[in-house]
Amino acid sequence: MSGPLSLSLDTSVIVRLLTQEPAALFQVAAQFIEQQIMAGVSVFISDLVLAETYFALQSFYHFPKADALTAIAALAQTKGLSVSPAALAVLSVPNLATAKPGFVDRLIHSWSLTGGHTLVTFEKAGKKLPATVVLGLSR
Repeated sequence: MSGPLSLSLDTSVIVRLLTQEPAALFQVAAQFIEQQIMAGVSVFISDLVLAETYFALQSFYHFPKADALTAIAALAQTKGLSVSPAALAVLSVPNLATAKPGFVDRLIHSWSLTGGHTLVTFEKAGKKLPATVVLGLSR
């Protein structure tokens, strides 16, 4: 493969890496990514892919929340792979598997903050987060 200086991985690739299923596709994904990293190619995983992976691991592969988050956090720390600083911050939240708001809501909030926005939500747990307006709550 000639060329790209930067790659963005899709959920289907990340799920293969984390579940190692099916084994043949896991091998293809792992070898490809290793080759790219060794060639100096930047390999990125978007927040949207992390969120979709989180749900896929739970719903299809029956990972408990904590195990899904542990796997995603470990992947995010893999040398040669990169995720957004916002995702790294969210993944470092203590007890994230039981935190309210949860992983995906915190990713959304982080994206909002990064863009200089105030997040508007009906999620009551959002009142714990800065720059968030929770509709339906009396002030």
